[in-house]
Amino acid sequence: MKDSKISSFTDVQEELKESHKAPIAESKYKAHELAKSQREISIAEFFEKNRHLLGFDNKRKALLTTIKEAVDNSLDACEEADILPDINIEIMEMGTDKYRVIVEDNGPGIVREQIPKIFAQLLYGSKFHKLKMQRGQQGIGISAAVMYAQLTTGKPARITSKIHPNEPAHYYELKIDTQKNRPEIINESEKEWSKDHGTRIEMDLEATYFKGRQSVDEYVKQTAIINPHVTVIYQPPKGEQLMLVRASDKKPRLPEEIKPHPYGVELGMLIKMLQATEAKTIKQFLRQDFSRIGDKASEEILENAGLMNNTKPKDMSRDMAEKLIHGIRNTKIMMPPTDCIVPIGAELLEKGLKKEVNAEFYTSISRPPNVYRGNPFLVEAGLAYGGSLPKEGTLDLMRFANRVPLLYQQGGCAFTESVTSTNWKQYGLQQSGKNLPVGPIVLVVHIASVWVPFTSEAKEAIAHYPEIIKEVRLALQEIGRSLSKYIGKKKRVGEEMKKRSYIETYIPHIAEALKELVGFDSKEEEKVRVLLASLLEKKRGALEAMEFDPSKNKEYDEEFAKIGRDDAEQGEQIE
Repeated sequence: MKDSKISSFTDVQEELKESHKAPIAESKYKAHELAKSQREISIAEFFEKNRHLLGFDNKRKALLTTIKEAVDNSLDACEEADILPDINIEIMEMGTDKYRVIVEDNGPGIVREQIPKIFAQLLYGSKFHKLKMQRGQQGIGISAAVMYAQLTTGKPARITSKIHPNEPAHYYELKIDTQKNRPEIINESEKEWSKDHGTRIEMDLEATYFKGRQSVDEYVKQTAIINPHVTVIYQPPKGEQLMLVRASDKKPRLPEEIKPHPYGVELGMLIKMLQATEAKTIKQFLRQDFSRIGDKASEEILENAGLMNNTKPKDMSRDMAEKLIHGIRNTKIMMPPTDCIVPIGAELLEKGLKKEVNAEFYTSISRPPNVYRGNPFLVEAGLAYGGSLPKEGTLDLMRFANRVPLLYQQGGCAFTESVTSTNWKQYGLQQSGKNLPVGPIVLVVHIASVWVPFTSEAKEAIAHYPEIIKEVRLALQEIGRSLSKYIGKKKRVGEEMKKRSYIETYIPHIAEALKELVGFDSKEEEKVRVLLASLLEKKRGALEAMEFDPSKNKEYDEEFAKIGRDDAEQGEQIE
């Protein structure tokens, strides 16, 4: 019985082995088949299928994104070459939902060999590794627009570029080979062009054109406001040509490139930098590859990290790199230099507003530079009030990043949160809960940074960093106080005019009554009227000379003291 049990158990084992042979072989075969179907995906193929990530998720938005990317390139090129930009934008209707977009500039032009790569290869550019303020960053924008045009119409982009008056212009017709992410040259030639230098791009694409808050028309207007040194000639598909002339001939200062600040470096990036550095020792690495680290700071970092000064960077393990990060966090290091960002400036921002917005009161502020994650940034804000602006409805919020308008995703932007969380009632405006205030106002908010924290690759909204929200709130509070000051003065002038009108109404009656009582003639009556009017001016002061001064008016003095207290409380809440 015992032997039979062993025998039967052995038989069962053999049967189990045999039963598993087929599934194992079949599973191995399927794994090989799955492996054969796997291949590398090019970045162009990825964005070809996910074009919504780049701002091409509908026809209306596609038209705006295409023009925005081309204009951004033109403005960056002109400013880097120290040229006052003249931008020509033309939209031609070619059929039902088919448009031709033409953007032409007076920039330095592009070297012939670089034209195909710049316009027909994604992730090709010179800006990604540079830490300085610039519109473009990733080398995706204009090539993505070319890819969208190619996908929707099958036609190549047509580029003309000239670098010198004595050189011929180079003409290309380009497509993108999306499988290899390489330019496909359809046509290449030289041609005559009357411009001394510049670049022109033409694209046929599927799109729709509408007017309104998120239209190309609005984008062009806002671009002129935030770039007062630019002249834009814009020809929409319907309507007359529009010329937006520059408000200033002052060219923006060119930003300086900086090295990474140690506070903004994470562990993975630090390990990569350690392997790529040419420094011989870890101390030299800290001084050479980061900004704001000298002898004293590097020694203190290494002491806090428990590392030797002469350690070779390439010998650093992951644990040692983590200690170095800990040492950096526990060392007080100077904030990064701020010559890498270029503010518009309160004066020019106000000029830009005055040029395009018809209002009765303007104010602006440029905040001192600050830092988030080791990246320098600054916030600017401007406000236009009254005049021909509509009195009904919420204020018109214009958001900008590195001089570029942000027209979409307003609700998910840190700027919008900052505006709605500010108490505008104390500045004389109506506001319901945590909503945008109501009034005849255009509000401009601008961030300038070496690396703007957008919420997506489409670059439409600013991420909710506490440091950024705090700076925006402080800027809003400052221009809010200026607005309150103006509204208070306007209110005082209105009340004074009302009181004067009562007195002026009775001056003729008083003069007539005195004539009857005293018995003088008509000439004397007129003299009395003039005398009473001069007494009115003397006692109440001339309207033109009236200025709002809280220190001379108890009511407004108390009101401004309350505003100051409320602002301080809001500041504590932000902290």
